[in-house]
Amino acid sequence: MGITHIRAGIANPSRPSKITSIEFLVDTGAVFSIVPASILRKLGIRPHSSRTFTLADGTEITRRIGAAIFVLGKEKAASPVIFGKKGDSPLLGTISLESLGLMLDPLKRVLRPLPMVLGRVS
Repeated sequence: MGITHIRAGIANPSRPSKITSIEFLVDTGAVFSIVPASILRKLGIRPHSSRTFTLADGTEITRRIGAAIFVLGKEKAASPVIFGKKGDSPLLGTISLESLGLMLDPLKRVLRPLPMVLGRVS
């Protein structure tokens, strides 16, 4: 397995035209995306709650959570975002990826369209 980085935009849902572009590590093992808190504050994104996360070494950390618009190419989607602290890497997690209708091709390490399936009750 390799490491995949992409450049994507992030915006405030209440001001979606003001977009800041940053480099993300695509982490399909992460549920939430992480963006440095300083960038989120500059965009006017405010946290609405906090959650406790367990790191790989068992350490527990608490981070604030907000909502942001993620922009990749022509795709835009709302997603939860963690307010990253110093030492936290910007990550693009699965909720943001799937909201954008994308998935990571594990062999070629590129983003591909996610097959969109809609269930129907008859």
